[in-house]
Amino acid sequence: MTIDEIRDNFALLDDWDDRYRYVIELGRTLDPMPEEEHSSTNKVNGCASQVWLSRRVSRNAAGEPVLSYLGDSDAHIVRGLIAILLTLVSGRTPKEILAAEPIAVFDELGFREHLTPQRSNGLRSMIERIKADAHEALEASA
Repeated sequence: MTIDEIRDNFALLDDWDDRYRYVIELGRTLDPMPEEEHSSTNKVNGCASQVWLSRRVSRNAAGEPVLSYLGDSDAHIVRGLIAILLTLVSGRTPKEILAAEPIAVFDELGFREHLTPQRSNGLRSMIERIKADAHEALEASA
C-alpha cells in the first residue's frame, strides 16, 4: 500500500468512525513482528501504549543505507498509525527519511483534531525514534 492509496481511501470516508475502522484495518496489514523483537531495545518510549519498532539496514544499488522497519503495538489504532508511518519511511534512505514530514501527512489526513494528546505524543515519539535511526545510519555510512 502506498501513501497515495491511503490518502485516496481516506478521502472516500466522510465519517471518522469509518476512518478509525480503516486505520485499524491498516494495522492488521503490518508484517508480523517476531516475539524476540518485542524487546526493550525496540520499545519506543513516550507512547501511552506499548510500541515496538525494529529496524533493518541494507544497502541500495548506490551503496547507500536503506532503513526498513517492522512495527507492533498492543493497541489496534496505534498499529494502524504505525502502518501509515511505515508506509512513509520504511525502505527509504536516511536522507529521504530526514527530508520526510510525517506529521504534515498525518495532519493532512485530519489526525491532529482526532487523536488524543497521548496518541499524538506517541506518534511524535515514533517519528523521533525513526529520525534518530536515520541520523545514526547516515553517520555510520560517512
